Amino acid sequence: MKILLRFLFMLLVIFNPNAQQTARAFTGTYGINYGRIADNIPSPDKVVKLLRAAKIKNVRIYDAEPSVLNAFKGTGLELVVGLPNGFVKEMSANADHALNWVKDNVKAFLPDTRIVGIAVGNEVLGGSDNELEVALLNAVKNVYNATKKLGISDVVQISTAHSQAVFADSFPPSYCVFKDGVAQLMKPLLEFFSKIGSPFCLNAYPFLAYTYNPDKIDINYALFQPNEGIVDNKTHLHYDNLLDAQIDAAYAALEDAGFRKMEVIVTETGWASDGDENEPAATPSNARTYNYNLRKRLAKRKGTPLRPKKMLKAYIFALFNEYQKTGQSSEKNFGLFKADGSISYDVGFSGLQDISAASSLLSLKEEDWKEVESMYQS
Repeated sequence: MKILLRFLFMLLVIFNPNAQQTARAFTGTYGINYGRIADNIPSPDKVVKLLRAAKIKNVRIYDAEPSVLNAFKGTGLELVVGLPNGFVKEMSANADHALNWVKDNVKAFLPDTRIVGIAVGNEVLGGSDNELEVALLNAVKNVYNATKKLGISDVVQISTAHSQAVFADSFPPSYCVFKDGVAQLMKPLLEFFSKIGSPFCLNAYPFLAYTYNPDKIDINYALFQPNEGIVDNKTHLHYDNLLDAQIDAAYAALEDAGFRKMEVIVTETGWASDGDENEPAATPSNARTYNYNLRKRLAKRKGTPLRPKKMLKAYIFALFNEYQKTGQSSEKNFGLFKADGSISYDVGFSGLQDISAASSLLSLKEEDWKEVESMYQS
């Protein structure tokens, strides 16, 4: 039956020259953000070992650093590269610059490095730079058109990630809409993404919601721990964790804007293991609980209460603690791993030292086996 369906699809493409294959940037449900705002973290080749040992295939970076792209060659890891906010205005104003950037930073590394997406800017809408907000849509279009010209639009998905600052209100989830100042810029962007088959990318942090509202949110609700949950009085849906509610709030805003069928993918979520005095929930215990329970939640491969058939996909923030980040102490302590490659807490992954030791032991066993074989052959 599968062979027949595949054959029929091929016939459809052959006899419909206008059929467009949509690029997909996420396979499975679990991914990670590999930030590098620190000069003491492992080299990219060691990061590859770490990711492969953890069986994490989906990876996002915030630029297109050649040393990272080269290290990922031939690994099978799927990478979303970032066009930093500092380049958005330039790419918006000049299509040739966008073409050159895509050619030099994406096309040049394909297909050996599996670049599956380009994130144009990060948390641009809802920010304080109005010129940057206005430039986003044309930058997205120019980058996409560049992938079309270079013949890679069917394998490289174009997107941009949004913070929750784009929403007017997210509680209860069904009441969520886009802010007035954001909506007029968001709608044409969503229209374009709907046309090319891109998802709505959301950076969702129950950690931040709880930190700002500890008197209104049960920490167990934020950490996927047993709790009474909440009931949305409009949809009568029950929520037993805050992340599902945040995602369904995004779905509600999309539906209100006329994009009910658009998928929401979580491009950042995590919990800090350390913070300032005004961030008491930033502890190793809470960070472990959130990330361990989130991993279990994603492994169920199920949707949210409002979209039960749309399997939840999320990139965890982040791979490493990054001590050179600015802002509160929590910003520097979201890593599943410490800067030396050891685990920050146990969620089922191994640190670099353990991976190297296991690799050495395996090599030793292979040498012993060869010696035994030679004894029998002589």
